[in-house]
Amino acid sequence: MDNIVDSLNNAYQEFVVAAANVLEAKETSGAQKTTATDTALESFKQKWELFRVTCDQAEEFVESVKQRIGSECLVDEATGSVVGKSGQTTTTGLPPISAVRLEQMSKAVRWLVIELQHGSGTAAGSAHSHPSAPFDARFSEDSAQ
Repeated sequence: MDNIVDSLNNAYQEFVVAAANVLEAKETSGAQKTTATDTALESFKQKWELFRVTCDQAEEFVESVKQRIGSECLVDEATGSVVGKSGQTTTTGLPPISAVRLEQMSKAVRWLVIELQHGSGTAAGSAHSHPSAPFDARFSEDSAQ
């Protein structure tokens, strides 16, 4: 995480310096188009793109951490094990489910989300037909769908 923050900070600093260089080149040239202003603008564009890419990478990292935290919370809820505010493990009162079943449900939900994001009109029916989210006849709620 420190590397991502450092990369983001460095890209931002380079972007700010490039912006300052553009302003300085414009001022030096009397707002006329010169090789120096063109060079400064090109550098500015490159630093802007680098900063955008670095921001995108940081955003992807944040999203992956959010998903991992969400998954961990889901597992805790599903297994009935939740750490309370005092740091002690408590139970939720919900009956625990097996890790295999939890994984099947998680994959089914992921495929539904992916299919909905891609605008598929058959998301509900195809989630169970995907090989990574197989139909499992052991569970009555699967056969009801």
